[in-house]
This record gives sequence, C-alpha cells and structure tokens, in this order.
Amino acid sequence: MLLSLVLHTYSMRYLLPGVLLLGSAPTYLLAWTVWRVLSALLPARLYQRVDDRLYCVYQNMVLFFFENYTGVQILLYGDLPKNKENVIYLANHQSTVDWIIADMLAARQDALGHVRYVLKDKLKWLPLYGFYFAQHGGIYVKRSAKFNEKEMRNKLQSYVNAGTPFICAPQMYLVIFPEGTRYNKTQTKILSASQAFAAQRGLPVLKHVLTPRVKATHVAFDSMKSHLDAIYDVTVVYEGNEKGSGKYSNSPSMTEFLCKQCPKLHIHFDRIDKNEVPEEQEHMKKWLHERFEIKDKLLIEFYDSPDPERRNKFPGKSVHSRLSVKKTLPSVLILGSLTAVMLMTESGRKLYVGTWLYGTLLGCLWFVIKT
Repeated sequence: MLLSLVLHTYSMRYLLPGVLLLGSAPTYLLAWTVWRVLSALLPARLYQRVDDRLYCVYQNMVLFFFENYTGVQILLYGDLPKNKENVIYLANHQSTVDWIIADMLAARQDALGHVRYVLKDKLKWLPLYGFYFAQHGGIYVKRSAKFNEKEMRNKLQSYVNAGTPFICAPQMYLVIFPEGTRYNKTQTKILSASQAFAAQRGLPVLKHVLTPRVKATHVAFDSMKSHLDAIYDVTVVYEGNEKGSGKYSNSPSMTEFLCKQCPKLHIHFDRIDKNEVPEEQEHMKKWLHERFEIKDKLLIEFYDSPDPERRNKFPGKSVHSRLSVKKTLPSVLILGSLTAVMLMTESGRKLYVGTWLYGTLLGCLWFVIKT
C-alpha cells in the first residue's frame, strides 16, 4: 500500500506546477492590465518594452518547472548565438511542450520576452491566455484555404514599423511550426494525408515529420526581411519514452513531461542567414521541404541507425545546457506571493474570481468583435 501511495504521489507531480502556472494567470493579467492603462498615453515602444519584461517574468516561472523542477537533461547540438537576434524559429512539432522548447533557447540568449508565436486559430479561445497572447504579438492563423495572409502580414508589418529613426523596432523571436499540426504516429489518417500531399507534388515523402506548409513562413519572412537576422532551424527529440521493442512511443504531453517521463531533451540547432533563404514563395516551398528532409534524416538516424554508436543522438558534439535556478525561481516567488496575498482577503478573492470569469468573457468578446 505504501509503495502504491508513493507511485501515485509521483504520478501527481504535475499538480504543483499546474496550480501555480494556472493559478497565477489572473494575477499576471491584472498586472498587465494596469500597465496597459497607465501606458495608454506613452510611446508604444515603451509599453512594449515593459510588456516584454512582464512576459519574461511569467515565462521564467514556466521554465522553472519545465527545466529545474523536472531536472531534464538538455543536450544542445550546434552553436546557439549568445547575442539576441531577430529570427524566425522553425521546428518539428510533436508535443505541446514544443512551445516551451522555444522559450528554453530564447532564455539562453536573454531573448525570452521577445518570443511571439504563430498559433492555431482555435487557441484564441483559451481562457485569459488566448487574449493575452494576441496582445503580446501572437498571431492566430487558420490552415489551408482559410489562411488569412493579409491579417498576418498587417500584424507583422505594424510590429516592424513600431520603431522610429531613433528607436529600433522591437526584437522578434517568431516561433512557427510549419507542419501545422503535431506529428503523432498513431494518427494514421493525418500521416497518410501528409505523405499523399507530398507525393502529389513530386516531393520526397517524409517518415518522422509531416510535410511542411509554406504560407505562414513565407508571409513572416517577406514581412520581416528588412528587420530579420536569421532563420533558426530546430529539431527536437524527447528521449526517455522507449518501449520494450526499442522503438519510441509518442512524445510526452505537458503533464507527462512534468511527471519526469522525459529525462533527456536532444535539440539540434542550425542557424541559417537570411540571405540564404529564397524570397519567392515557390522557391521557398522547395527550400522549406528540403529543410524538413534534413530533419527527417536526422530523426531516422537518431531512431533507426543500424550503428549503435550513432543511435539515440544527433551528429556532432553535444553540450549539456543548464539554466540556473537563480534565473527562474524569483519569478515563482514573485507571482506565487502576489497570488497568495490576493487570495488572503475577501475582496482579493472576488477580484481573482472576477478576473477569471470576466477576463475570459471579455477576451472572447474581443475576438468576436474583431473578426
């Protein structure tokens, strides 16, 4: 019985981070709302700078749990620049944790506050988060024929134009998953459709990734090219989920990751100068597929290489990269303490509940009116 209790307790490791991450959302939104009101008459660039700092506080709390709390070992292959850059971040998509991998790399460049995401349109209905991500520069897109190119282009262009001759435009770390949906080997219909899409267009069929779609990447590159430094091409493997057959099961969910079901992360990083990227959409489509062919070959070698020495790792040397707890723990203490203080009084609890309720409703109403 004692052993069962221990195992059950271990499987509930996600509760603490879940409570703090979700529980502090109203606190964070209230802090952001106060700043948004106070900065109404101030230059947009000043508002953006403080918003980036606020975002950095919350995301450092996320990283505390997903790095320090889990103790995951991060093996980084390739030379991640130490300095901030304006980049488009392209990666294979297989888990809800993929968004946090982008944060992990950005934090190592002191660029965490500059991260923006291209997100599935349905995610805008997430309580509180959906509305705030849009305010922080996130871009919601629909797939295929419903993709709104003009809306995405206008939002990116307005962001680039936020600078003046005296103040540079805001930093941008734009995260895109060109596959459009997560790779899951059990979703045979999605895999078959992706492979058929490639075959119909005379493109090589991919095994461990889906056929990438070029629209969001092309619009982002075309809108930002004067402001852009590079493309970051990132390939991720979540190690630690082998089955008895030696094959890997699907990548972990956020809950599984927080329960330490992924002791190792392998991150292959490749920096591509913007001058090496073709600007015309058809050429970029071919270039993007070639990049995903490279990813596929990396993953085939990682999973299936007949040479045991080359299996379960990417080519080249790896660096064990660790984020200091001194960088992440203060955010946990700040947001946790502010939330606890709010919940200690009746008026604070009413404000807290009201933020969850009315913040969610107003956020949804904002999207309804906007569209």
